[in-house]
Amino acid sequence: MSGFSAANNPRPAPRDCAIFKAVRTAPDRCRVCYTCVRECPAKAIRIIDGQATVLHDRCIGCGNCVRVCSQGAKVITDSTGAVRDLLRGRRPVTAIVAPSFPAEFAEFDYRVLVGMIRALGFARVNEVAFGADLVADRYRRLLEEESGPFIATSCPAVVLYVEKYHPDLIERLAPIVSPMAAAARALRERAVEEIRVVFIGPCTAKKIESRDGLIADEIDEVLTFAELRRMFAEAGLEPEGTAPSDFDPPRGGLGSLFPLHGGLLQAADLKEDLLTGDVVTASGRGFTSAIEEFRTGGMRTRLLEILACNGCIMGAGMATDAPLFRRRSRVSDYARDRAGEAAGGEDPRTVFRDLDLSRSYSNLDQRLDQPAGEEITVILERMGKYKPEDELNCGACGYPSCRDHAVAILKGLAESEMCLPYTIDRLNLTVGELARSNRELAAAQEALMQSERLASMGQLAAGIAHEVNNPLGVVLMYAHLMLDDLKEESRLKSDARTIVEQADRCKKIVNGLLHFSRQNKVLREPVDIRELVAGSRRMVVKPENVAIETEDRMENPVAEVDREQLLQVLTNLLSNSLAALPDGGRITIATADEPRSVIITVSDTGVGIPEENLAKIFEPFFTTKQIGRGTGLGLAVTYGIIKMHRGEISVESNADPGAGPTGTTFTVRLPRHDPGEQSL
Repeated sequence: MSGFSAANNPRPAPRDCAIFKAVRTAPDRCRVCYTCVRECPAKAIRIIDGQATVLHDRCIGCGNCVRVCSQGAKVITDSTGAVRDLLRGRRPVTAIVAPSFPAEFAEFDYRVLVGMIRALGFARVNEVAFGADLVADRYRRLLEEESGPFIATSCPAVVLYVEKYHPDLIERLAPIVSPMAAAARALRERAVEEIRVVFIGPCTAKKIESRDGLIADEIDEVLTFAELRRMFAEAGLEPEGTAPSDFDPPRGGLGSLFPLHGGLLQAADLKEDLLTGDVVTASGRGFTSAIEEFRTGGMRTRLLEILACNGCIMGAGMATDAPLFRRRSRVSDYARDRAGEAAGGEDPRTVFRDLDLSRSYSNLDQRLDQPAGEEITVILERMGKYKPEDELNCGACGYPSCRDHAVAILKGLAESEMCLPYTIDRLNLTVGELARSNRELAAAQEALMQSERLASMGQLAAGIAHEVNNPLGVVLMYAHLMLDDLKEESRLKSDARTIVEQADRCKKIVNGLLHFSRQNKVLREPVDIRELVAGSRRMVVKPENVAIETEDRMENPVAEVDREQLLQVLTNLLSNSLAALPDGGRITIATADEPRSVIITVSDTGVGIPEENLAKIFEPFFTTKQIGRGTGLGLAVTYGIIKMHRGEISVESNADPGAGPTGTTFTVRLPRHDPGEQSL
């Protein structure tokens, strides 16, 4: 590899850049949504005990986790303090600014930006774009001398990904430094004294690259654009009060396009020919797939030019919220304008033609050993995946497949709860059990209270029947005799009629109470529910302004019920609905069935039941009717009959016209067959 070998240029022992903490998690902000896991191409996020932690030995510094975390729980390591220390030191400090800066600082002229950087204390401010021009020239020369194939190495996240997860491809990494390192080498060679170099750009991975001893310590510190803005603010620097200044030479050319997808190719005058496939470009989330296809021979190319971000202009160190294409246009506009300004100046490619820009790479293998199939099976079954079709491979956990997730669990990188279908099943089960328990508890409490009320009423009714019925019969008999004997013109006739009416009402009340005291049993027999509904309609007197409709959806209308008791239930419900329709309306009796039960609903369009009364309607003697119009026992008796049938009765009602149509619906659900005798 003539002219590009690092064999004659020994490097110092590398610092351990593999575990530099470029990104960390702020635990108090992390909501464990697994978004960072899903977006991490290196699977360098571990979920343990419900906490997302960055594994720095696996991290490639791409910053995806920073970009996608809506809670700001992923934080880039702050270098502003270290940079201030450099600026306070004895050595002059040079700032080299990434060519993506026009996408970030669009609110003022680039000369103002340079002036503000100088005002922080930097002795020189240079563009990295000229270093990109040098690198582009080396790529062109490399492809002229070597057949490849090569993976471009301008993106440090891509380099780290290959070193850690495809170490078999290390020999395919182009032996050329990044534009950042190229610019730093060139400036250090030209400098008349020892200098410090600070890279300013959009990239988190540059912080890791700067610690890599294999590039000979070219970079002392790395600032993101967001950190630079923070330093401006803390120093009180404003564009309006800053003297404009231009970049120090050398000037950049088409290297200003490097932060854009395919920018290296244009700067190197290389073409992505779709016919030959000699050069292929890729960027963004698909970069790992591109590397995998490159590894397996899926693409026939001499150079794979690849960026981990969708162009460096989308790096995690950017503070702007401008959309992608606006950022692209700003970089393109700057490159076009500067190309005209730079005409006639010295060409860095000529000045630094013989500068050594080679480099080598390290094997930082972080691949996971594949566990035995039995171990994976145990993990999968623990998450309810017993068959291949249970493995949805939905990716919600952040891993491409259920088996990859199981491997991560075995390696201590993940938890079972990260599986969304598994968690939903558990949540549904828990919520369902809780809801069912609450419903069963509420129903049991209500049934117990109602049973206690009915038992008390049964005891009271027995006493009333014994103590009241006989004297009440005497009163009724003599009252009727008096009424018959008195002439119509007698003033006592009206009084006698009142006595008879009120005594009859007392008799109805006592008769209703006797239903509770007789300890009735259900006398079941096969009954056609359709015929029973038709019979109930004949038992009530329907005003002309009320329509009674039936809706039958039963496949098997026969059920084992007590005909007379169920007829009383329907009659009571119809009577209540008629009473709720003083101005007319519609009553609908609907029937439906299931294999083990029959369902009858009685709905009306009446005035409805106020919400505060719904809990009381099945209580004995509760009524909203005028005195003398009702005893308050109809629904209590209905409730008792339904319970003796081992059934259920429920009610829904709306009495507020502002909340929608008013009306009431009673739903009765009865077992089709005798589940066992029960007495009231």
